[in-house]
Amino acid sequence: MQYTSELESTIQDMGQKGRGVLAADESAPTIVKRFKAIGVESNEENRRAWRSLLVTTTGLGEYINGIILFEETLSQKTDNDNTIPSAAWAQGIVPGIKVDKGKIPLALSAGDLITQGLDGLAERLCDYRQQGARFAKWREVYAIDKHVPSKHGIEANAEMLARYAAVCQEQGLVPIVEPEVLMDGDHEIDRHAEVTEAVQHAVFHALRRHHVQLELMILKPNMVLPGKDCRRADADEVAAATLKVLRRCVPAAVPSINFLSGGQGPEEATVNLNALNQQAPDAPWRLTISYGRALQQPAIQAWQGKKENEALAQQALLKRARLNSLAQLGQYHPDMESSDA
Repeated sequence: MQYTSELESTIQDMGQKGRGVLAADESAPTIVKRFKAIGVESNEENRRAWRSLLVTTTGLGEYINGIILFEETLSQKTDNDNTIPSAAWAQGIVPGIKVDKGKIPLALSAGDLITQGLDGLAERLCDYRQQGARFAKWREVYAIDKHVPSKHGIEANAEMLARYAAVCQEQGLVPIVEPEVLMDGDHEIDRHAEVTEAVQHAVFHALRRHHVQLELMILKPNMVLPGKDCRRADADEVAAATLKVLRRCVPAAVPSINFLSGGQGPEEATVNLNALNQQAPDAPWRLTISYGRALQQPAIQAWQGKKENEALAQQALLKRARLNSLAQLGQYHPDMESSDA
């Protein structure tokens, strides 16, 4: 493979214990919702200001080793006139890019979804690489209901993820493979585990068919959780269920499992990550994060779109990143939430 050394370098730069990925790749509809909640218009300048604030947080690179960006962000600049990707890398944070084009219904498969974006992907990746991106991310989404996801839906989504990952490695970008089984609904944790296991099995079979090198990719899965409308599970139950699925499905060759937060609150996501690392200190993969809202929510609430609140927002982001770093080491305790240190 042409870019093996570059891919290995990216994996190494994103592989340190105690560091994880910040997802700042919100699509246009999602960032509108986030900004609307704080009374801020989602225009290009406000999006630039927010993402500039993220990458210029002093000390963030101690806890974060990668950032997923939205397409427009690659060419935007910080207040200091550096490109956002170069400002991230100045802190040792590897810039990456979301490359899927969003989900649509899967034809003739009621309730199943499929993600668009494979057309022209190789050419887009070449452009993104020239703009500083070193990894990419693609998300497939699986809703849970009585008859979904179907076997056909699971296999179709796995094929999309594998095709994307193969193109990424061919073009010199590390693929983050994100199969997200949603926690929407009233299903029990056992049902979420059953679907997550079926999804991950299909994904890794497809990755092998497409000759994807597992050592040169990152998995971004959901934790195994009960549905939002079901009873809550404690962190030890979540960790045990999640690890059971991972041990059955994910080869040891995969270097890093970077969990999505998937609707969990900031503290809940940290507590569950900590339990995972406490229960599996010798896991063959790094168990870390690729959190979006669970890292950003306290910061965006502190920011409120105001220049004078930037320092407070950066403090909130840094605190959340530090607590998740401790959780990756199994050293987090909820009492730390009340500390300003």
